[in-house]
Amino acid sequence: MSHRLTEKYPHLQFRQHWTFTKEVLYLLGQCEAYVEAINNTPILPENYADLLHVALRKGVQATTAIEGNTLTEEEIDRIMDGKHLEPSKEYQEIEVRNIINAFNILHENIVLAQSDDHEGYIITPDRIRQFHNIVGSELGKQFDAIPGRFRTDSRVVGTYRCPDHEDVAELVELYCQWLLEHFHYDKGQDFSVIVVEAIIAHVYLEWIHPFGDGNGRTGRLLEFYILLRGGYPDIASHILSNHYNLTRTEYYRQLELCRHKRDLTDFLEYALVGFRDGLRKTLEAIQRSQFDITWRHHIYDTFGDVVITQQDVFKRRRRLILEMPYDREYTLDDIPLVSPPVAKMYGSLSERTLRRDVERLVEIGLLIHNAQSRTYRPDISAVQKLMARRRQVAEQ
Repeated sequence: MSHRLTEKYPHLQFRQHWTFTKEVLYLLGQCEAYVEAINNTPILPENYADLLHVALRKGVQATTAIEGNTLTEEEIDRIMDGKHLEPSKEYQEIEVRNIINAFNILHENIVLAQSDDHEGYIITPDRIRQFHNIVGSELGKQFDAIPGRFRTDSRVVGTYRCPDHEDVAELVELYCQWLLEHFHYDKGQDFSVIVVEAIIAHVYLEWIHPFGDGNGRTGRLLEFYILLRGGYPDIASHILSNHYNLTRTEYYRQLELCRHKRDLTDFLEYALVGFRDGLRKTLEAIQRSQFDITWRHHIYDTFGDVVITQQDVFKRRRRLILEMPYDREYTLDDIPLVSPPVAKMYGSLSERTLRRDVERLVEIGLLIHNAQSRTYRPDISAVQKLMARRRQVAEQ
């Protein structure tokens, strides 16, 4: 794209100035495999709700923390529950509420609406201003911009002199036109095009810096929008923002380097590494929930073969093994403390009763007793046998 502004701002070329190196292609392949696995794995409603809540909380914290917001996950949870923080944190609370509101609006309009109207999802200057308007809503004088309006003054961020404000509207118009022409959202996109567009669109918006304040939040919101629009799982679309926040120093360093080099390849690789790692962790969380479900089914199946002589004893033993996390070992003294319900069950019972219950669970194959350490642990081997067979090799 040849234009007078591309000559004036050499890093804003509105063309592909990145390379699909072997490493980038490999990372894209890994990311696609994880996304396919996430999209095609059933999740129980309660587990899905938990995963979506965590994704929203982490996304909100990440995109605001990069800008200096210091609210903790617990405080963000309170805000998500509709509660208010102390007056001294009012600005930070509003900042967080705005991002929660933005995420919820996008989730409802894209994921829940399931519209086939491609044209309605095209990125335009008006849409970018709408995102910024949500980001800056009700922040008052502490927000150094008018929400939803392009800046009308010069800005310097660190050592970076932003484009002249007189050029902002035209640059944003060129930006939106280029995104559509280069990434072809209107003609359909495959996996790699979607994630690359999300990353590149974010970087370019940071470089144009169209607003006096809130550019980072708007850019990361746009990134989130592109991923959701492209069909990425909602429980994983927060991952890039989270990666930028967790590696904040490297994030700013990469932004600066790619601007000086006028090459986005290294930033693309940096972002994809974090995206891949986040997708893997999300898939592992889903797999843990699937393992939990299978383990619980195994417990119920095992008790289905147990002859019931005393209903209350039967239910107590079953409740005990259901409450025991299967990834740790317990002494006999530890077992009554595994959860409040278990503590309540055994609070008025003797140690002899507890021992009989535990020994019975060992007999029916739900607990393993280690005589040497005098500990017990749930026997999940029956569930592990249901998994694909493979040769065990050491991780490199």
